[in-house]
Amino acid sequence: MNLNQIFTSQRTGNNPNTIASRTDFQRDFDRIIFSSAFRRLQNKTQVFPLPGSVFVHNRLTHSLEVSSVGRSLGSVIGEYISENFKNDLTEESKGFYLHNLGNVIAAGCLCHDVGNPAFGHSGEDAIASYFERNENDLKPKFNEKEWKDLVNFEGNANAIRVLAHQQQGKDAGGIQLTFSTLASIAKYPCEAIARDKKIIHRKKFGFFQNEKDIFLEIAKGTNLISESEEPHIFKRHPFVWLVEAADDICYNIIDMEDAHRLGIVSTSDCENLFFELVKSEMDDVARIERKLSSISNENEKISYLRAKVINALINKSIELYKLNFDKILAGNLDKALLDIYKSDNKALQDIAGFSVEKIYNHKAVVEIENAGYNVMYELLDHFIPSILKTEGQIKSYDTKALKLIPKQFFYERGTDYQKVLGVVDFVSGMTDNYATDLYRKIKGIDIGMTM
Repeated sequence: MNLNQIFTSQRTGNNPNTIASRTDFQRDFDRIIFSSAFRRLQNKTQVFPLPGSVFVHNRLTHSLEVSSVGRSLGSVIGEYISENFKNDLTEESKGFYLHNLGNVIAAGCLCHDVGNPAFGHSGEDAIASYFERNENDLKPKFNEKEWKDLVNFEGNANAIRVLAHQQQGKDAGGIQLTFSTLASIAKYPCEAIARDKKIIHRKKFGFFQNEKDIFLEIAKGTNLISESEEPHIFKRHPFVWLVEAADDICYNIIDMEDAHRLGIVSTSDCENLFFELVKSEMDDVARIERKLSSISNENEKISYLRAKVINALINKSIELYKLNFDKILAGNLDKALLDIYKSDNKALQDIAGFSVEKIYNHKAVVEIENAGYNVMYELLDHFIPSILKTEGQIKSYDTKALKLIPKQFFYERGTDYQKVLGVVDFVSGMTDNYATDLYRKIKGIDIGMTM
């Protein structure tokens, strides 16, 4: 890929560039911050049930921290590119990599989870399995590619839709981000029908059929390498690896810190796991040991080590990005940066294994996943049969169900596929609290007027 041709300030919605004190990529960051899709992340589960007396991360705080890490990664790599490839770069490109790559990666990290439904990954599973479990009734209503979108629903593809799709009665282009920022979150730049779990850029899929034309514009504007045109498959954009690394760094480490604050993981276990990773990457271990011995508060001790671990992983990710830069540009790297590191670092392997055993399978996590799955499934089942009925089939209870769908999600004159995607937009955009509240109301568990 040509480093001069993989970024652009072109936006969805085809709006002309405006002269402003902020760069186009800083404006991306600000637009995301002020968007309703981003604000809703504050009430979406990251891993643990949303807080009682102990505050744990939600999708919003997670995204803010990922963005902070991503800005560091983007800034350092931008300096690396502007210095080491200066003879190949135009003046515009030198300025972009030196001053704006950090902004693009920060913006991409900020919005990488906006397509994720409530209740963590169980929300995604509920949406996909709703269509699988109702295949006999629903599959005949869609073509093969549309059906693959629905039975493989996942948050990465939905993020592109949330950010770029024109909802009913709203402006074209969604929140109108630059193609550069949107390309940076496209971890799986292919159609759902091309999914292949053995191939890193095809493990999932990156866009719905409804947004295919938008994605093809993004791919053209950022010069993604095309692997196939039928079905459409592209190689990852070079910026994706940095957004992915920032996300991997944060969730691998922050989930452990949350588990410690909740008492699920002991201080000694957490301290030992973090310290082993720090020791494997840092020379000045004695100074860190002295610092730890001076801190008596357990939470503060773990927070200090967490900061050291994240710093070590940022440095390692930068090192690996540089080492694999040619492969990344050619679209040939076949392993995430942190996975490359994990394969050679026992300390990170131990953190990952411990997290699966003690955190992700903890009773509280499994309970919220089960509850969330049922809530999301039942909400879909309340709306989708009604939205798909023809005018002659609709009964009064269908009409009342459809009145609950906000206008921006109601594609009355669309195809069955578009109508269903509208319902999925509505349900997947709900916060944990709103989804639970609506579920209780339509099931008759809570009856009475609330605003």
